[in-house]
Amino acid sequence: MQLDALLSGLGIALVFGGGRVGLMGVLADSVLAAGGQAFGVIPRDPLEKEIAHTRLTQLRVVESMHERKALMASLADDFVLLPGGYGSWEEFCEVITWAQLGIHCKPCGGLNVAGYYNPLLPLTSLAVTEGFIRPAYREMMIVEAARYISEVKWTAEKQ
Repeated sequence: MQLDALLSGLGIALVFGGGRVGLMGVLADSVLAAGGQAFGVIPRDPLEKEIAHTRLTQLRVVESMHERKALMASLADDFVLLPGGYGSWEEFCEVITWAQLGIHCKPCGGLNVAGYYNPLLPLTSLAVTEGFIRPAYREMMIVEAARYISEVKWTAEKQ
């Protein structure tokens, strides 16, 4: 089952950064095409640079990245890290840190498509070994492997 159909079929709305570009823009288009809902949260600056997705269920405009992350976190029921770059990594690390601090108790999972996050897993284990992350906190990060994005099934199976 593909992620877009999975989310739509379970009635789970996509909450993301509101852009029309990249993997998340493609996922938003697919979720909407499958009959699901996609909610974007975007700071005013990217909106004015015309990278905002304009066909979403709802697009909220905020003034800063801090506001964006806080609003996205409040709207989301869980967090999924897909393959991405600095922004994706930073946002995921922040929400898992918030879980560690007890700010929320929402699931935090990474989708390790085609081994994309294989280098991160030993680093996380090293941080546990060296005492920077407690073993219980390491267990907060759910990691599922998939050869392709279309193999995503973990959200449905873990509920």
